[in-house]
Amino acid sequence: MSFAGDGGRHPGWPARLGPLRVPAGLVALRPPKLMDASAWSRARLRDRAYLEDWEPTAAEGWHERNAPLAWPPQWSSLKSLARRGQALPFVITVDGELAGQITVGNIVRGSLRSAWVGYWVAADRARGGVATAALALVVDHCFGEGGLHRLEATVRPENRASLRVLAKAGFREEGLFLRYLDVAGDWRDHLCFAMTAEEASPEGLVRRLVAQGYARTA
Repeated sequence: MSFAGDGGRHPGWPARLGPLRVPAGLVALRPPKLMDASAWSRARLRDRAYLEDWEPTAAEGWHERNAPLAWPPQWSSLKSLARRGQALPFVITVDGELAGQITVGNIVRGSLRSAWVGYWVAADRARGGVATAALALVVDHCFGEGGLHRLEATVRPENRASLRVLAKAGFREEGLFLRYLDVAGDWRDHLCFAMTAEEASPEGLVRRLVAQGYARTA
């Protein structure tokens, strides 16, 4: 289901994950590319109404921070973090086309071996199991080749779609972070969800999805 490149300097990177077949199509994960700029920008600008309420507030306007020229610095930053072992950034593809991103960030090694995971999926791919498949692929990779022990995800209580994804993947709710993050112009409460390697073992999340009929290996 995955492989790591020979040039990787850190556990689990670089890597390509999948594919998994879900109702929406064939889901796979790969490292971001500089040439993703146009497809990334089209999806982000088109889906402003769908995405903006769930993303951190920024000084720039939506168009400015999601225009094609905004991608190269983001791509460079993600690549640099991955090379330093601080992140595992992936583009989500469905049938070979860019459909979102999923990123494992703030990786801490040593005795903690922890990170957070965040994702977005284009509105036209929001149903059909894409986010759940992407999350399952990333979790299995993190607890396998990535060498991590714990993953955390935070989500606004109003974001029902993301709550369903985390629940289906098996993340457990740990508590409420009050006024945790500046999102859509105000400090928003977020629910904290987490999973440890023991909770994903022994079969892993991908095998669970397949066994439950939510996905098929390709």
